[in-house]
Amino acid sequence: MTPLAPTDDLARKARFAGLLYLVIIISGLWAELGLRGPLIDFSDADATAAAILAAPVQFRLAIAVDLVMAFSDAGLAILLYLIFRTVAPSLALSAMVFHLIQTALIATSLMTLLATWLVLKYADGLTEAPVLALMFLDLHAHGYDLGLVFFGVNSLIMGVLVWGSGLIDKAFGAGLALAGVVYLSGSCLRFFPPEILPVFLPAYGLTILAETAFCLRLLLQKAPK
Repeated sequence: MTPLAPTDDLARKARFAGLLYLVIIISGLWAELGLRGPLIDFSDADATAAAILAAPVQFRLAIAVDLVMAFSDAGLAILLYLIFRTVAPSLALSAMVFHLIQTALIATSLMTLLATWLVLKYADGLTEAPVLALMFLDLHAHGYDLGLVFFGVNSLIMGVLVWGSGLIDKAFGAGLALAGVVYLSGSCLRFFPPEILPVFLPAYGLTILAETAFCLRLLLQKAPK
């Protein structure tokens, strides 16, 4: 691997990447936990349907915020490639491809949220509408975790790139690699033994910690004197 040499251009790219990362973290948590999460109860289709219909602006705003996150994610994937491509060109390209696949899958899964809204809005009088809407919401959750499979691989590769960059402390690379393991493990649990997933969910706190730390490190990248 070729260590990175600090330059003004690299510092600018790193700070912009950090800004996009911050937008992704804030928008992702806000959309899922602050806006959409309070409306959804996977154990009660009728209550979920009633909550969404009672707060249409909140539900659709969550979709808009997720879209902002997806745009920012695509930009981040490209910027990280531009920053780390001289460290290991093939690895950097692979990381970008896996990152963009994740972005595309998550953006596509937003269609299931739109389907949820359309079913509840236009299926007036259809008794199965709440159950169908809840199925679309569950499909969105599965689509999100499918995207995280690819992001998990991306995180593992980025961990290697950061570790070998010589510019950023190796601890940040180790954190990203650990986040990748968590993402891959959680997604596998979603698709194979989903009954275990609730026990595993606290581990996602490690991903938030690792990615926030890396985000702040990028934001604080200084230009050479």
